[in-house]
Amino acid sequence: MKCLRKFKWIKLRRNCLPDGRGLLGYWARLAARAAFRKGKALYCGHKNEVVPGMWSGGIVGLKSILGVKRRSRALQIMNELQELGYIDYSLDRKNKHLTYQIKDWIMQCCGAECDDGAVYATEGYGFICVPRNITDRLVKMNRVFSEADAWLDLWCHTTYKDLGNAFSFLCPVIQYGRYGSLLSMDYLGSRWGWERTKVWRFFHNNACTFGLHRMPGSFGSLIFNLAYFEDDRVTMPSDGKILYLLGKIREASRKGIKADSDRNKVNRMIAWNSGKVIRDLGAMQKQERIENRVADSDNNTRAYFSHGRNCKYGRNCIYDCKGTILGTCCQFQDETGRYIRAGPEILAGISILHN
Repeated sequence: MKCLRKFKWIKLRRNCLPDGRGLLGYWARLAARAAFRKGKALYCGHKNEVVPGMWSGGIVGLKSILGVKRRSRALQIMNELQELGYIDYSLDRKNKHLTYQIKDWIMQCCGAECDDGAVYATEGYGFICVPRNITDRLVKMNRVFSEADAWLDLWCHTTYKDLGNAFSFLCPVIQYGRYGSLLSMDYLGSRWGWERTKVWRFFHNNACTFGLHRMPGSFGSLIFNLAYFEDDRVTMPSDGKILYLLGKIREASRKGIKADSDRNKVNRMIAWNSGKVIRDLGAMQKQERIENRVADSDNNTRAYFSHGRNCKYGRNCIYDCKGTILGTCCQFQDETGRYIRAGPEILAGISILHN
């Protein structure tokens, strides 16, 4: 499935939440345990009415969700998230009943209302929908990001198979804005309120999730999201593929592009020419498939190879040696049933047909 930059939300699997402490890391845990549809939730023998994006329970359950031990710390986190506008929550001091509501919940991803069925997803299964701009609130307030905040910030800026970024056809890639395909550590450090060394350390610690590829010169770096898909089909693209695609983009670009840095200049090339490069490469591959297509044969001829040293015995030559040729002499059976000694030129022809 495509993940275009114009989409307003992005999926985040419940078994791939950001590790570590941080406000948005806690927000992701709360969202992952919230109800995905309207219905009745059971907690400690009590049934509570809930709506999509809501959770109803007690302090003990909340501490378990947040992964903290103290009640005061759990309420402090809830207060901070509420002040920033991420959640609304209420606590009944008498019966200790607590409910919270995710304010950024994506209603398009809700299930149908059900009175008897489950309203909470099984822990670690499925995914939640996260608004792409959820981290912008921290940037506007000049808050220093935690590692969990930075992790979710990168995830929310993932794009895949977007014609505005040719590299997104190799692997899900991180992109900030139209001209933000190639990123610098200084840019991310300024956004997160970190020093450059801390940014490098973050990518070193999270290399299994966010793969960093340094481009030549002062072009910056490509950041790939290697954990976007649940299976293992996402791997770090090779240097050859990345440089080949970069060369095609630069060839398709017009001369005289003005920018304040080489990185911004190449970012404009990527934004303006990725669509053309991807379409040209697709047309080229289609043409190659047509030209390399082999016509169907009317006669089916089976070839049986035997080792050259066995040819003098004759009878052993009728057995298939499974393509292993130890000598220059072998035999094959033609359509009449005769066994014919074959030289290197016949073997080459048969090899081409099999390939």
